[in-house]
Amino acid sequence: MTPLVALLWTLNVLVDTGGQLAFKAAASHPAGGSGLQYWRQLAARPWIWIGIGCYILEFVVWLAFLSLVPLSEGVLLGSINIVAIMIAGRFLFNERLTPLRVAGIALIAAGVAVVGIP
Repeated sequence: MTPLVALLWTLNVLVDTGGQLAFKAAASHPAGGSGLQYWRQLAARPWIWIGIGCYILEFVVWLAFLSLVPLSEGVLLGSINIVAIMIAGRFLFNERLTPLRVAGIALIAAGVAVVGIP
């Protein structure tokens, strides 16, 4: 893996994780009302816009990353995002990591490691 590919991969993980966490932060404080009123209140939250910004940046980074690696390898390497999001959710939102989830994290991490080995 070249330094540029590693940089883009790392940036993709960070931006995707940040976007997911921002959306979770916005959704953690339920808005009142229903229908259009609910969506207006949700749109007024800064976390929503941070999440959208992260996703726009992730789109650009992901395209750059995929331009440098085969699709089959890129998608598998991108799976590490799941691990990062689950771990961050545990620390930031006190979400549970059950033994099955920990086993899933270990399997995903092992699979990414195998794919990442040249």
